[in-house]
Amino acid sequence: MNFLFLGDIVGRAGRNIVIEKLKDLIDQYEIDFVIANGENSAGGYGITEEICNNLFDAGVDVITSGNHIWDQKETMNHIIKENRLLRPMNFQEGTPGRGFEIFEKKGFKIGVMNIMGNVYMKKCEEVFPFVEEQIKKINLKKEVDFLAVDFHAEITSEKQAMGHLLDGKATFVVGTHTHTPTLDFRILEHGTAYQTDAGMCGDYNSVIGMNKENAILKFFKKKSDRLVPVIKDATICGIKVIADDKTGLAKDIQPIMVGGNLKYNN
Repeated sequence: MNFLFLGDIVGRAGRNIVIEKLKDLIDQYEIDFVIANGENSAGGYGITEEICNNLFDAGVDVITSGNHIWDQKETMNHIIKENRLLRPMNFQEGTPGRGFEIFEKKGFKIGVMNIMGNVYMKKCEEVFPFVEEQIKKINLKKEVDFLAVDFHAEITSEKQAMGHLLDGKATFVVGTHTHTPTLDFRILEHGTAYQTDAGMCGDYNSVIGMNKENAILKFFKKKSDRLVPVIKDATICGIKVIADDKTGLAKDIQPIMVGGNLKYNN
């Protein structure tokens, strides 16, 4: 089974390049299942029903999210009826939507888990004891054939620790939120593919996808306008994971970078 995971889609530039190029990427890399983090896709802040539908039509199977999931008011109602749009699983009990779902594709059951970190993030349930308890109910090759985990978190150590906690229990664990691709993609000791951050789908001539002039002013603590996404030359960033159909664990992981001004030579 071949998986494609796309990092945070930021604004119109990120949406457009994913919509334009995803079907070709699916064919080129023989992708069976696509997951994309879409929490910044609506002008950098949240996601809408229309954007969800556009991404699904383009070939995305599941959309994950993070701390910006509620930035668009309509999302609260839409997420209740759309099981392909996930919010962090460790939000407080009673939060609309779901953070884990099982999807069927090509005869396999694919579990997708969306979780959020605690360090420098909006408060949610403590993620490590939460995941430790939940993973007991989601066993590879029993409840699911594959398990993909989007860990939306700020700091590298928290993401790496989660990768090791889930090593051998998930097909892959990939970090989102910081919008900067890391070079530590690898298969961990017990067979789980891992990358600290998949990066973003957006314009890298920016500050995490946002207009750099305003971002610089904010660091000087000077008066500035609201940060808005740059909409020029976007790059698709993500990972391809090849998983073993028998074990549910990873056989290979490689970064995907297409278009724009960010290049990786593999």
